[in-house]
Parts: sequence; C-alpha cells; structure tokens
Amino acid sequence: MTIGIVIPCYNEEKNIFKLIKQLKNKIKRNHKIIIIDDSKDNLKIKIKKVLYIHRKKKLGRGSAVLLGLKNLLNEKKIKFFIEMDADFSHSPNEINNNLKIFNKKKLDLLISSRYLKKSKILNWPITRIILSRLSNILIRFLLKIPVNDFSNGFRIYSRRAVYKIIQKCGKTDSNFIILSEIIMMLYYDNFKISEIKTIFRNRVRGESSVNLYLILKSLYNLFQIFYLNKKLIKNQLNILYNK
Repeated sequence: MTIGIVIPCYNEEKNIFKLIKQLKNKIKRNHKIIIIDDSKDNLKIKIKKVLYIHRKKKLGRGSAVLLGLKNLLNEKKIKFFIEMDADFSHSPNEINNNLKIFNKKKLDLLISSRYLKKSKILNWPITRIILSRLSNILIRFLLKIPVNDFSNGFRIYSRRAVYKIIQKCGKTDSNFIILSEIIMMLYYDNFKISEIKTIFRNRVRGESSVNLYLILKSLYNLFQIFYLNKKLIKNQLNILYNK
C-alpha cells in the first residue's frame, strides 16, 4: 500500500530538504511526497518520488493542502494520505506508529492532538499556547464535536475521506480554518475520527507564517462556517439525540 504525504511550504528552504531526507529514512512503506510551495523563490526540488509544485505567491495553507490531496487522489495505489508541516513541528518519528493505529482502528481521520493528557508542547510561547487552547475550546463549543485539537495539521486521512474533502471543503477561506472545516464535514457525515498523542515542537529554523491577523481571520471564518452549516449541524444533532 502506498502513502501520500502533503507538505504545505512557505519560506521553508532551511527545513524542507532535511524533512524530505528524514521522511525517506523513517517511512517503511512505499510513498510519494508532494510539496506545495507558496514562497517567492523556486526551490527547484528534483528528488525521486517527490512532486514539487511552486505557486509563487501566498495562497494559503488550506488551499495548498487541498491541492496536494487532489493531486495524490489521482494515484489509485495511495490508500493513506498524510498532512504535515514543513517546519519540524510534526515529527516524522511518529508516522509509522500513527499509521498502525489508523489501520487497526479502520479510521477515516487520525489527528495528532496537542491537547491530550500525554501530549507535549515544546518551546512554544505561553501566549500562543493560551490563544490556541482557547480557540480550540471555542470551536469545540460551536461545532459540538468531541475533538480536542481542531487546528493541528498533522493528520492521516483515508481515501474516501480525501474524496469528500476535495468535494466539500475550502469554500469559505483558504487558510488554517480549513482544518476545522474538514473535521466538521467528516464528523457530521459519520466518518470515523480519532485523536492520538503527539509531541509538538516550535520551529528551530525559519519564521512562522502565522500572525495575529491570520488567527483573528480564522476565528471570523469559523463563525462563517458555523452559520453556513448551522442547519446541517442542527439536523445531525437531532438525529443523535433522538436515537
């Protein structure tokens, strides 16, 4: 079985080549990596089993992931689809174990959650931790979904989940809020979702593309998604409560 890995990339020339090398050393199964790069400079990555797409301008992390998943979906041999960041906040060391859990539980989405009891967050500023935690609590409250971490982009998807995501997601915004939109769309369509512990590390090299504007914009888009899909959520909740 082949694994597809999507890595959204923005000004990650200090990290991306090292990450590709680690992935190739760690992953035991056949795999294909696709990098969607919104940086101004073309990194001209030419490595076996690595597809590099340079978009030349910042079009959003969410849209980059959707583009990568869409490309990988064209390859019928790919059964597992992994999404991860390029800055080493998500460790390649966790992938093989996560794949075993994903396969054993027959999941459609496995989220590496920063907010489980055994998870760790290393070297992140306390202000970022508080803001991220509060944002996730708000999303959980609004969407009525029993997930702890809606905003970590270290995930594994099934093929049928990816097909659904490509069809339904990304119509509100092109950035981080797509992560929450994906969970909502899959959960209320009865896809099987679970979370697993993770060690999240703040980047060592390069600068984060996340800023206060993006965080506030994502919260605004969250309310857009909530109101656009309020009827869907209400109908599904009625079904659950009336069982």
